[in-house]
Amino acid sequence: MGLLSGLEEFGLGTMQNEEVFEKEKPKTNENGEVVAKERSEMDVLLDRTFECVVCGKEYQARMLKTGKAKLVKQDSDLRAIYDISDPVKYDAVVCPHCGYATLARNLKAPLTSAQEKLIREKISINFKGIPVPEAEYSYDDAILRYKLVLASTIVKGGKNSEKAYVCLKLGWAIRGKAESLPDDTPDKEKVLAQLKAEETECLTNAYEGFSAAFSQERFPMCGMDENTVTYICADLARRVGRLDEALRLASTIITSRTAGERMKDRARNIKEMIKEEKGEK
Repeated sequence: MGLLSGLEEFGLGTMQNEEVFEKEKPKTNENGEVVAKERSEMDVLLDRTFECVVCGKEYQARMLKTGKAKLVKQDSDLRAIYDISDPVKYDAVVCPHCGYATLARNLKAPLTSAQEKLIREKISINFKGIPVPEAEYSYDDAILRYKLVLASTIVKGGKNSEKAYVCLKLGWAIRGKAESLPDDTPDKEKVLAQLKAEETECLTNAYEGFSAAFSQERFPMCGMDENTVTYICADLARRVGRLDEALRLASTIITSRTAGERMKDRARNIKEMIKEEKGEK
């Protein structure tokens, strides 16, 4: 019995075999071979609804669907690179009503009444809203959002590790923008140089923030254990030209009793990169 059965009395008996929904035909090439459907960035995104911990209003934030993007590789500072979408673009979330901004992992983290008051007085009262793209976020969208996250973190008196982590993610967003610049970008080399300078400024702040946090905070920091933060600081020090400190931190990982072999191998790679940068054999 089909959905259209019983129409015989109306002379429409032949309709019972009709498909209710037209099946999508697979795409084929000129040889008749089935071609896999190409996924776009929007295919791995979804809008989730959240309640702002400051103003209490609901809003939607665009997120990357869990498990829908495939990890391709990691940069030496652990920035993850995926096949379709860069998750860095969607980790900074801003309430469009009051301007409070935070990283996705902290969206439900409550604030003290004093912190809420500071956000309202120093951010919300001046906030003029933020554009919400209809499609995927650009790196410029992400960079703007990370700057708002950093502003909120500073205003609410966030820990050094929190501010350092936001600076790190902002640096990654700027790096992503540089890597995705079209070849026909006007004055591309000049633009790349400017983006490199901006990334270096972010990474320098991240390094200094994490370094300060070592003597003031307990682990885990931003969800990372001591070995992970030490390793990241080693690579950040290398990237911003503090090579002696980078070597010291890398050696700390290599001789650590608690660091895994994979982490130690990464630390050895840092030492090899520094040798190459110094022109040593």
